[in-house]
Amino acid sequence: MSNLFSRSSINWIHIVRWIMADPNAKKLFWFLFVGSRGGMNRITIIELLIEQPYNINQLSDIIKIDYKAIQHHIRVLEKNNLITKEGEKYGILYFISTYLEVNMEAFKEVRDKI
Repeated sequence: MSNLFSRSSINWIHIVRWIMADPNAKKLFWFLFVGSRGGMNRITIIELLIEQPYNINQLSDIIKIDYKAIQHHIRVLEKNNLITKEGEKYGILYFISTYLEVNMEAFKEVRDKI
């Protein structure tokens, strides 16, 4: 293979984002963060999970909203493929999804307009 495809000459993350970016992601983000209640809490959850994984109890303590409300927002974000989870029961940690990583620019664009 030529040097055109060597690891040092290609930023694979940018290629994956270019290939997989969803043209409808912005519409989804507008709906989840502006078109429905709790949008700002969902944005806060995502911004925290971008920095590091957390469990529901930790998110509740940091954001200062009820555990059940965090559970609801987590379910909405999971259902829409914006976050994923690892672990079981009380050991479950939440992470941003590959879908969100790939569409991060659209997320930031919508977030910045709110």
